[in-house]
Amino acid sequence: MNTRFGIIGFGFIGHIHEAMITNSLDGGTVSAICDNVPKKMDDAVTPDVKKYTQAEDLVKDPNVDVVIIATPNHLHREMVHLAAQAHKDIICEKPAAMTTAEFDEMMAEVEACGVQFTVHQQRRYDRGFRLIKHVYDEGLVGKPYTIQSKLYGYNGNMHDWHVYKKYGGGMMFDWGVHLIDQILWMIKAPVVSVYADIRNVINEEVDDYFKVLFRFENGVQAEIELGTYFLKDDKNWYTQHWFIGGDQATAYCDGFMPDSGVLTTTTQLLTSPKDNNGMEKTGPTRSFIVPEDGILKSERISAPQTEYLDYYKNYLQARAGQCDFLVKKEEVRRVLKLMELARQSAEKGCSISVK
Repeated sequence: MNTRFGIIGFGFIGHIHEAMITNSLDGGTVSAICDNVPKKMDDAVTPDVKKYTQAEDLVKDPNVDVVIIATPNHLHREMVHLAAQAHKDIICEKPAAMTTAEFDEMMAEVEACGVQFTVHQQRRYDRGFRLIKHVYDEGLVGKPYTIQSKLYGYNGNMHDWHVYKKYGGGMMFDWGVHLIDQILWMIKAPVVSVYADIRNVINEEVDDYFKVLFRFENGVQAEIELGTYFLKDDKNWYTQHWFIGGDQATAYCDGFMPDSGVLTTTTQLLTSPKDNNGMEKTGPTRSFIVPEDGILKSERISAPQTEYLDYYKNYLQARAGQCDFLVKKEEVRRVLKLMELARQSAEKGCSISVK
């Protein structure tokens, strides 16, 4: 059975959806695209694709089974309502909504119309993330206490509508939703507190730096940091960096789609002599000296061979009732709620308890 997709919003991500479905997805085709700037659709790769300039016309197309919403963030609610009322299933770009209240309103309409809804959180298939999730799930570092996810850039500035708050611009909506979703999908324990620092470093209206700390009920603290003007003379700096520390080992990897990461442990721990009154040549804090040969043991661990096309494969299987959708509505809402709490924390300058 072939699933026919219609794409509303044919900017950068709309092009990505169209090209991947048309060029790579068995069982899926793009039957229609829509943008209010017609020239944006001139380079569509799908032969004979129907082109619309009004979303109302695309959702009425009988040759569209599923609507992909790839508009600027502030239009997601309106587009979800249009598609749901036309009885089309929906894939919405992230963030699904600007607030949890807006999301709840959207879901009420989705449920009333009886259509399927999910969100395009394709970065659950990042190999770097999947590698760290494997380390966490399998207990390869023992009992974890810290998980760190960092993403740095050098340009500083946003682009296009992303520079405007009213359109849902800024890095928290753009990338924060991905980084938070990854952490929450990995750590199943409840979040007990949130602390955040969110800043406008280069941009006037919207955030371009944030650090968010989540403390979980199981004792793990997750740290997410993003900076668009966070500079280092190292080409490998400008990507995502993962680190997980436990009581038996640590692991790290760099990049969205790395082939492998590194798991490191020690062959022995320092002893604590009781008869020399702390007069070791290296001082009492000997943990910070260069380790002798043989003390550290490192091994390469292969990253799962996931790809972004896996998102669409899951979607087709789930729509056919063969499995669950990768991204569930309650997970989407949880991310939105914690983003709101992070903003509250940044405004108040204090940690926020999560009930």
